[in-house]
Amino acid sequence: MAFIRKKKKHPLLRELALPLISFSAIAALVIYGVSAMGNRTDSEMYTMVEQSVTRAAVQCYALEGEYPPDLDYLKENYGLNIDESKYLVHYQNMGGNLLPQIRVFAVGTAEDSE
Repeated sequence: MAFIRKKKKHPLLRELALPLISFSAIAALVIYGVSAMGNRTDSEMYTMVEQSVTRAAVQCYALEGEYPPDLDYLKENYGLNIDESKYLVHYQNMGGNLLPQIRVFAVGTAEDSE
């Protein structure tokens, strides 16, 4: 009986378990929150770009009596500025007196797919 080894308890492991689990949970929540915030910001930016193009087209209609033929016309005559490295704007003129179809898409890069 004198030669039976007792298992050693690791009190340090027990003391660190709860703080490590708590820290991991908090870190995961922070990472999730930052990611969700970035996605929300991106969707708001698409909406803002689309609203800017629509506003410029409506302003053109109010001043000239017809909607602009293309996006370049808005850029040249109404100061519309779009970051084309981030956004692709689909602008389809439906006729002089109909509001054009305007859609905004993200521009994908090779870095995004890695």
